[in-house]
Amino acid sequence: MEDALRHGLNELGYVEGKNIKIEWRRVAGTQDEMRSLAADLVNSNVDLIVAMGSPATRAALDATAKPVVFLAGDPVASGFASSLAKPGGNATGVSVVYTELITKHLEILHELVPRARRIIVLTNFSNPGTPPSHKKLQQAAKTLGIKLVNLSASNVAEMDVAVNAIEHTRADAVLVGGDLLALANRDKIAKAIHHARLPAVFPFKQYHEAGVLISYGPNYEAAMSQIATYVDRILKGAKPSDLPIEQVSRYELVVDLRIARELGLTVPQSILLRADELIR
Repeated sequence: MEDALRHGLNELGYVEGKNIKIEWRRVAGTQDEMRSLAADLVNSNVDLIVAMGSPATRAALDATAKPVVFLAGDPVASGFASSLAKPGGNATGVSVVYTELITKHLEILHELVPRARRIIVLTNFSNPGTPPSHKKLQQAAKTLGIKLVNLSASNVAEMDVAVNAIEHTRADAVLVGGDLLALANRDKIAKAIHHARLPAVFPFKQYHEAGVLISYGPNYEAAMSQIATYVDRILKGAKPSDLPIEQVSRYELVVDLRIARELGLTVPQSILLRADELIR
Protein backbone atom coordinates (compact mmCIF):
# COMPACT_ATOMS: atom_id res chain seq x y z
CA MET A 1 0.00 0.00 0.00
CA GLU A 2 2.87 2.39 0.74
CA ASP A 3 4.35 2.04 -2.75
CA ALA A 4 0.89 2.49 -4.27
CA LEU A 5 0.36 5.70 -2.27
CA ARG A 6 3.77 7.00 -3.27
CA HIS A 7 2.95 6.27 -6.90
CA GLY A 8 -0.39 8.06 -6.63
CA LEU A 9 1.29 11.12 -5.11
CA ASN A 10 4.05 11.04 -7.74
CA GLU A 11 1.40 11.15 -10.44
CA LEU A 12 0.22 14.43 -8.90
CA GLY A 13 3.72 15.91 -8.75
CA TYR A 14 4.67 15.01 -5.17
CA VAL A 15 8.06 13.40 -4.51
CA GLU A 16 8.78 12.15 -1.00
CA GLY A 17 11.78 13.92 0.47
CA LYS A 18 11.60 16.78 -2.03
CA ASN A 19 8.26 18.58 -1.94
CA ILE A 20 6.43 16.37 0.56
CA LYS A 21 7.49 14.72 3.81
CA ILE A 22 5.68 11.58 4.93
CA GLU A 23 5.86 10.35 8.52
CA TRP A 24 5.17 6.63 8.18
CA ARG A 25 3.73 4.74 11.13
CA ARG A 26 3.07 1.02 10.82
CA VAL A 27 1.07 -1.07 13.26
CA ALA A 28 -1.27 -4.05 13.16
CA GLY A 29 -1.96 -4.23 16.86
CA THR A 30 -4.39 -3.03 19.48
CA GLN A 31 -6.53 0.10 19.36
CA ASP A 32 -4.42 1.55 22.18
CA GLU A 33 -1.28 1.11 20.08
CA MET A 34 -2.95 2.86 17.17
CA ARG A 35 -4.06 5.74 19.39
CA SER A 36 -0.49 6.10 20.64
CA LEU A 37 0.87 6.28 17.09
CA ALA A 38 -1.86 8.74 16.08
CA ALA A 39 -0.95 10.98 19.01
CA ASP A 40 2.70 10.73 18.01
CA LEU A 41 1.82 11.93 14.50
CA VAL A 42 -0.16 14.86 15.89
CA ASN A 43 2.80 15.82 18.09
CA SER A 44 5.07 15.77 15.04
CA ASN A 45 2.89 18.56 13.61
CA VAL A 46 1.74 16.86 10.41
CA ASP A 47 -0.71 18.70 8.15
CA LEU A 48 -2.99 15.70 7.72
CA ILE A 49 -3.20 11.99 8.52
CA VAL A 50 -3.84 9.20 6.04
CA ALA A 51 -5.46 6.27 7.86
CA MET A 52 -5.65 2.76 6.43
CA GLY A 53 -8.60 0.81 7.80
CA SER A 54 -11.38 1.57 10.25
CA PRO A 55 -9.37 1.06 13.49
CA ALA A 56 -6.65 3.47 12.27
CA THR A 57 -9.31 5.97 11.20
CA ARG A 58 -10.98 5.81 14.60
CA ALA A 59 -7.63 6.35 16.33
CA ALA A 60 -6.79 9.32 14.11
CA LEU A 61 -10.16 10.99 14.64
CA ASP A 62 -9.87 10.51 18.40
CA ALA A 63 -6.41 12.09 18.36
CA THR A 64 -6.86 15.19 16.24
CA ALA A 65 -9.11 17.78 14.60
CA LYS A 66 -6.65 17.99 11.70
CA PRO A 67 -7.75 16.60 8.32
CA VAL A 68 -7.92 12.81 8.05
CA VAL A 69 -8.04 10.95 4.74
CA PHE A 70 -9.14 7.37 5.18
CA LEU A 71 -9.59 4.06 3.41
CA ALA A 72 -12.37 2.46 5.45
CA GLY A 73 -15.07 -0.16 5.19
CA ASP A 74 -18.24 1.80 5.89
CA PRO A 75 -17.43 5.32 7.09
CA VAL A 76 -21.04 6.32 7.74
CA ALA A 77 -22.00 3.20 9.73
CA SER A 78 -18.70 3.45 11.61
CA GLY A 79 -19.44 7.05 12.60
CA PHE A 80 -16.61 8.68 10.64
CA ALA A 81 -18.90 10.81 8.48
CA SER A 82 -22.48 12.07 8.40
CA SER A 83 -22.99 10.89 4.82
CA LEU A 84 -21.00 9.97 1.73
CA ALA A 85 -22.02 13.15 -0.08
CA LYS A 86 -21.41 15.47 2.88
CA PRO A 87 -18.93 14.01 5.40
CA GLY A 88 -19.47 16.97 7.70
CA GLY A 89 -16.36 16.63 9.84
CA ASN A 90 -12.57 16.61 9.54
CA ALA A 91 -12.41 13.31 7.65
CA THR A 92 -13.09 12.11 4.12
CA GLY A 93 -11.68 9.49 1.80
CA VAL A 94 -12.48 6.22 0.13
CA SER A 95 -15.05 3.63 1.17
CA VAL A 96 -14.68 -0.08 0.45
CA VAL A 97 -18.41 -0.57 1.17
CA TYR A 98 -17.42 -3.63 3.18
CA THR A 99 -20.99 -4.41 4.22
CA GLU A 100 -21.60 -5.34 0.59
CA LEU A 101 -18.18 -6.87 0.00
CA ILE A 102 -18.43 -9.44 2.80
CA THR A 103 -21.77 -10.72 1.51
CA LYS A 104 -20.18 -10.97 -1.94
CA HIS A 105 -17.46 -13.13 -0.39
CA LEU A 106 -20.13 -15.43 1.02
CA GLU A 107 -21.84 -15.65 -2.36
CA ILE A 108 -18.56 -16.59 -4.06
CA LEU A 109 -17.85 -19.23 -1.41
CA HIS A 110 -21.36 -20.65 -1.74
CA GLU A 111 -20.95 -20.77 -5.51
CA LEU A 112 -17.60 -22.53 -5.10
CA VAL A 113 -18.73 -25.06 -2.46
CA PRO A 114 -22.55 -25.13 -2.38
CA ARG A 115 -22.48 -28.05 0.08
CA ALA A 116 -20.83 -25.88 2.80
CA ARG A 117 -23.13 -25.43 5.79
CA ARG A 118 -20.69 -24.40 8.55
CA ILE A 119 -18.37 -21.53 7.68
CA ILE A 120 -15.69 -20.05 9.91
CA VAL A 121 -15.56 -16.25 9.86
CA LEU A 122 -12.19 -14.89 10.99
CA THR A 123 -12.77 -11.25 11.89
CA ASN A 124 -12.16 -8.51 14.46
CA PHE A 125 -15.25 -7.42 16.34
CA SER A 126 -13.40 -4.48 17.90
CA ASN A 127 -13.01 -2.99 14.41
CA PRO A 128 -15.67 -0.23 14.10
CA GLY A 129 -16.61 -1.48 10.65
CA THR A 130 -17.20 -5.10 11.67
CA PRO A 131 -20.59 -5.01 13.51
CA PRO A 132 -22.60 -3.45 10.62
CA SER A 133 -20.98 -5.69 7.99
CA HIS A 134 -21.37 -8.81 10.14
CA LYS A 135 -25.07 -8.11 10.57
CA LYS A 136 -25.45 -8.14 6.79
CA LEU A 137 -23.38 -11.31 6.59
CA GLN A 138 -25.60 -13.07 9.14
CA GLN A 139 -28.71 -12.15 7.15
CA ALA A 140 -27.18 -13.49 3.94
CA ALA A 141 -26.03 -16.69 5.66
CA LYS A 142 -29.51 -17.31 7.08
CA THR A 143 -31.00 -16.99 3.59
CA LEU A 144 -28.54 -19.61 2.30
CA GLY A 145 -29.04 -21.95 5.24
CA ILE A 146 -25.46 -21.46 6.45
CA LYS A 147 -24.24 -21.39 10.06
CA LEU A 148 -21.43 -18.95 10.80
CA VAL A 149 -18.73 -19.87 13.32
CA ASN A 150 -17.12 -16.63 14.49
CA LEU A 151 -13.46 -16.38 15.44
CA SER A 152 -12.47 -12.86 16.52
CA ALA A 153 -8.98 -11.44 16.97
CA SER A 154 -8.06 -7.87 17.92
CA ASN A 155 -4.35 -8.41 18.65
CA VAL A 156 -1.54 -10.81 17.83
CA ALA A 157 -2.16 -13.07 20.83
CA GLU A 158 -5.85 -13.43 19.99
CA MET A 159 -4.92 -14.01 16.34
CA ASP A 160 -2.70 -16.93 17.36
CA VAL A 161 -5.59 -18.46 19.31
CA ALA A 162 -8.01 -17.95 16.41
CA VAL A 163 -5.59 -19.40 13.86
CA ASN A 164 -5.06 -22.47 16.04
CA ALA A 165 -8.85 -22.87 16.33
CA ILE A 166 -9.23 -23.04 12.54
CA GLU A 167 -7.62 -26.46 12.49
CA HIS A 168 -9.73 -27.73 15.40
CA THR A 169 -13.16 -26.33 14.53
CA ARG A 170 -15.67 -28.38 12.59
CA ALA A 171 -16.31 -26.39 9.43
CA ASP A 172 -16.68 -26.70 5.68
CA ALA A 173 -15.03 -23.43 4.60
CA VAL A 174 -13.54 -20.14 5.82
CA LEU A 175 -14.22 -16.45 5.23
CA VAL A 176 -11.41 -14.08 6.24
CA GLY A 177 -12.51 -10.56 7.17
CA GLY A 178 -11.02 -7.33 5.91
CA ASP A 179 -9.22 -6.28 9.10
CA LEU A 180 -5.60 -5.29 8.46
CA LEU A 181 -4.45 -7.32 11.49
CA ALA A 182 -5.43 -10.43 9.56
CA LEU A 183 -3.58 -9.21 6.48
CA ALA A 184 -0.44 -8.68 8.57
CA ASN A 185 -0.75 -12.30 9.74
CA ARG A 186 -1.60 -13.74 6.32
CA ASP A 187 1.17 -16.35 6.32
CA LYS A 188 0.03 -18.06 9.52
CA ILE A 189 -3.64 -17.80 8.50
CA ALA A 190 -2.99 -19.30 5.07
CA LYS A 191 -0.91 -22.08 6.63
CA ALA A 192 -3.65 -23.03 9.10
CA ILE A 193 -6.34 -23.07 6.40
CA HIS A 194 -4.05 -25.13 4.17
CA HIS A 195 -3.47 -27.68 6.94
CA ALA A 196 -7.22 -27.87 7.60
CA ARG A 197 -7.77 -28.40 3.84
CA LEU A 198 -10.63 -25.91 3.77
CA PRO A 199 -11.71 -23.74 0.83
CA ALA A 200 -11.51 -20.08 1.75
CA VAL A 201 -12.22 -16.62 0.35
CA PHE A 202 -9.94 -13.70 1.24
CA PRO A 203 -10.53 -9.93 0.97
CA PHE A 204 -7.27 -8.78 -0.60
CA LYS A 205 -5.07 -9.87 -3.50
CA GLN A 206 -2.01 -9.63 -1.24
CA TYR A 207 -3.08 -12.87 0.48
CA HIS A 208 -1.98 -14.77 -2.63
CA GLU A 209 1.62 -14.09 -1.60
CA ALA A 210 0.93 -16.70 1.11
CA GLY A 211 -0.70 -19.20 -1.29
CA VAL A 212 -4.49 -19.02 -1.01
CA LEU A 213 -7.41 -20.20 -3.12
CA ILE A 214 -9.44 -17.13 -4.01
CA SER A 215 -9.63 -13.42 -3.22
CA TYR A 216 -12.04 -10.67 -4.08
CA GLY A 217 -11.35 -7.14 -3.02
CA PRO A 218 -10.30 -3.61 -3.86
CA ASN A 219 -7.50 -2.86 -6.28
CA TYR A 220 -5.12 -1.00 -4.00
CA GLU A 221 -3.30 0.83 -6.78
CA ALA A 222 -6.61 2.41 -7.83
CA ALA A 223 -7.65 3.07 -4.21
CA MET A 224 -4.34 4.74 -3.35
CA SER A 225 -4.64 6.92 -6.44
CA GLN A 226 -8.01 8.09 -5.11
CA ILE A 227 -6.47 8.68 -1.66
CA ALA A 228 -3.63 10.71 -3.20
CA THR A 229 -6.17 12.97 -4.92
CA TYR A 230 -7.74 13.79 -1.53
CA VAL A 231 -4.34 14.53 -0.04
CA ASP A 232 -3.54 16.86 -2.93
CA ARG A 233 -6.83 18.76 -2.66
CA ILE A 234 -6.60 19.18 1.12
CA LEU A 235 -2.97 20.37 0.96
CA LYS A 236 -4.15 22.95 -1.57
CA GLY A 237 -6.77 24.27 0.83
CA ALA A 238 -9.91 22.12 0.46
CA LYS A 239 -11.80 21.11 3.61
CA PRO A 240 -12.56 17.40 4.22
CA SER A 241 -16.17 18.28 5.05
CA ASP A 242 -16.60 19.61 1.49
CA LEU A 243 -15.13 16.56 -0.26
CA PRO A 244 -17.63 13.73 -0.90
CA ILE A 245 -16.49 10.24 0.04
CA GLU A 246 -15.81 8.08 -2.99
CA GLN A 247 -16.25 4.35 -3.28
CA VAL A 248 -13.39 2.12 -4.41
CA SER A 249 -13.41 2.27 -8.18
CA ARG A 250 -11.98 -1.17 -8.98
CA TYR A 251 -12.28 -4.65 -7.48
CA GLU A 252 -10.34 -7.78 -8.43
CA LEU A 253 -11.25 -11.48 -8.39
CA VAL A 254 -8.15 -13.70 -8.30
CA VAL A 255 -8.23 -17.53 -8.32
CA ASP A 256 -5.27 -19.84 -7.69
CA LEU A 257 -6.06 -23.00 -9.64
CA ARG A 258 -3.09 -24.78 -8.07
CA ILE A 259 -4.70 -24.56 -4.63
CA ALA A 260 -8.01 -25.71 -6.12
CA ARG A 261 -6.31 -28.82 -7.48
CA GLU A 262 -4.69 -29.51 -4.10
CA LEU A 263 -8.13 -29.37 -2.49
CA GLY A 264 -9.71 -31.49 -5.22
CA LEU A 265 -12.05 -28.62 -6.12
CA THR A 266 -13.42 -27.81 -9.53
CA VAL A 267 -13.84 -24.07 -9.80
CA PRO A 268 -17.17 -23.32 -11.53
CA GLN A 269 -16.98 -21.80 -14.99
CA SER A 270 -19.07 -18.90 -13.74
CA ILE A 271 -16.24 -17.89 -11.39
CA LEU A 272 -13.49 -18.52 -13.93
CA LEU A 273 -15.15 -16.25 -16.48
CA ARG A 274 -15.41 -13.40 -13.95
CA ALA A 275 -11.83 -13.74 -12.69
CA ASP A 276 -9.45 -10.86 -13.32
CA GLU A 277 -6.48 -13.19 -12.79
CA LEU A 278 -6.01 -16.96 -12.83
CA ILE A 279 -2.89 -18.40 -11.17
CA ARG A 280 -2.05 -21.70 -12.84
